[in-house]
Order: sequence, then structure tokens, then C-alpha cells
Amino acid sequence: MARVCDICGKGPKFGHHVSHANNKTNRRWYPNLQRIRALVDGEVKRLRVCTQCIKSNRVVKAPRRRTAVASS
Repeated sequence: MARVCDICGKGPKFGHHVSHANNKTNRRWYPNLQRIRALVDGEVKRLRVCTQCIKSNRVVKAPRRRTAVASS
């Protein structure tokens, strides 16, 4: 599964680990993705969304499900 935001398309960035001796090895920075229930075209779907999209209200979260409480 790709580590890509479903809203903005943000994905991994590439760079190097740099040691004190200036040795360079490859590394990746991953976006902070969260699985959320969101409203998409009036339907509830599960999306992988980065936290920046959640904070900036680019995605509309689905309302919480109501559970039936048995009354006695």
C-alpha cells in the first residue's frame, strides 16, 4: 500500500542520514498519515489522509456512529 495522502497526494521525501564522520546513507521521511472516516460525495469512506489536510479542513470527517443502547 502506498504511503500517499488521498487528498493532497503528499508522499515520502528522500534524503540522507549523515553521520558525524559525514558518511551518507539513504533514508526516507514519511508523511503523518491517519486512517479516517470521511464524507466523500455524501458517502462515508475510509481514507488515508495526512494530518495537514485534517487540520486545514480539506477533508470532512463523517459523524460518529450511534450505537443502540438497550434500555431496561
